[in-house]
Amino acid sequence: MRPKDHPSSRRDFLKATAATGVAAASLDLFSPRPATAHDSDAPEDTGRQRRRYIIRGGAVMTMDPSMPNKGDWAQADVLIEGKKIVAVGPNLRAGGASEIDARGKIVMPGFIDTHHHQFETALRSFLSNGILINDGSDTPSAFPTYFEFILLTFAPVYRPEDVYISELFGGLAQLDNGVTTVHDVSQIHHSPAHSDAAIQALFDTGRRAAFGYFESAGAAILGTNPDNQYPTDARRIKKQWFSSSDQLVTIIMGGEVYLPKYEDAWKIGRELGLQVAAHILSPFNIRPTLDLLAQGAGGDSGTLGLGPDNLFIHMTGMSDLGWQGVHDHGVQVSVAFPIEMNMRHGQPPIFKLQSLHMEPSLSTDVEVTMTADFFTQMRSAMTMQRMIVNQMILEQGAFQAPSQWPTPDPGTPPLLNVRDVLRFAIVNGAKHLRLDGKTGSLTPGKEADIIILDATALNVAPLNKVPGAVVSLMDRTNVETVIVAGKIRKWKGRLLDVDLRHLRRQLEASRDYIFSAAGVPQDLFANG
Repeated sequence: MRPKDHPSSRRDFLKATAATGVAAASLDLFSPRPATAHDSDAPEDTGRQRRRYIIRGGAVMTMDPSMPNKGDWAQADVLIEGKKIVAVGPNLRAGGASEIDARGKIVMPGFIDTHHHQFETALRSFLSNGILINDGSDTPSAFPTYFEFILLTFAPVYRPEDVYISELFGGLAQLDNGVTTVHDVSQIHHSPAHSDAAIQALFDTGRRAAFGYFESAGAAILGTNPDNQYPTDARRIKKQWFSSSDQLVTIIMGGEVYLPKYEDAWKIGRELGLQVAAHILSPFNIRPTLDLLAQGAGGDSGTLGLGPDNLFIHMTGMSDLGWQGVHDHGVQVSVAFPIEMNMRHGQPPIFKLQSLHMEPSLSTDVEVTMTADFFTQMRSAMTMQRMIVNQMILEQGAFQAPSQWPTPDPGTPPLLNVRDVLRFAIVNGAKHLRLDGKTGSLTPGKEADIIILDATALNVAPLNKVPGAVVSLMDRTNVETVIVAGKIRKWKGRLLDVDLRHLRRQLEASRDYIFSAAGVPQDLFANG
């Protein structure tokens, strides 16, 4: 369902904005590709009211331990009507419902990404070696870097149509990967037209999303993009795009604490009843700022504090005082393990979270440096934590008999396991975005955000452990079917109803413009 007071279709949006330069790209971004033989056997009209179909015979992992059998069945069915799950269990009766044969497949909830900068899709792989800020070392990692190039050089030249195609293409890529929900941390709000383009793309992608209304990148530092109306335009945006609570796309207020007058954004977010999100990490003098917030002494007023409406990203390099405030006020924490390890954010704070009996959600962060697929996120989280703990345990011994393989000392952090990282990737993501009433498990009554994974494939068979196969063995090629709110979006390995070749040409044209406008030479082998 879409809000009734914004353009009714992507074509209407593009036509309505073309005159002002918002949509210089083709009006046929979504020209459907010709149907193929294997598309024709997909159940029709999925996601529509009263339309029923059933997923038969898969290994079902619901991620809801309160259900019978702790929510796991070696072979079971999932019955869907409209956009909701009706029943889960073995040998369900479904009348004349259409059937999807899931024998040899794993049926589970879609992944949930709580922090992804989709507007940067056109810049993928540009910063594979880069760190956050130039450290003066004159190494391949010191130049180019994220802050100077992505935020201060490329981002300020984006047009609304550049925002749209990057948001759309990046969203479709994650949908193809089984990520059915995203928090799109959008820092590209140079004008209301840029904001509308980003939001329209999220609706057009057809997956569940939280639109993160953050700042105009570069504006506060460079004085560029004078048409930006952040944060006050949040009132218009919420009224125009988010007046309904029954739609796939919701809104989160961005409030970066390293920006001047960040309190204004927090107050507007709370006035509108929104979550307030921020990057909290080692540089930019954030540590003392969080300490003040933890004491209720933050912001220009000296009275701003933390709350359960806060979602903090990274939480690297923070003090015990700051962490205690986050814990005591119910703040949610999103961790981007691969990016934090690569770009010098600081060590991913999994041990601090464990010590406080907290758990993170997972986030992909920036595709300029690392892939946005969730199999990578889960494996990175588990491998990083286990590497450190395993070494910690080995060093509790003497590396020689009889103590070369010691029993862990009391207080040693427990090793993460595959169930843990699956919970981070799905259940915690839904909770952290306030969407756990709709998604995050295959619980009857929730909306059907489902992925079907091929366990007969060469990289997985034979199937011995469902959670282990998903986390330890799988990749994008195993994502066979993707369903969002009951509607099939990917079928037998291919996204439906989009012309990806045409979209790719649009993305490439946008990339060429961005590099040219930013004055950055395109060199396929520079610093690679």
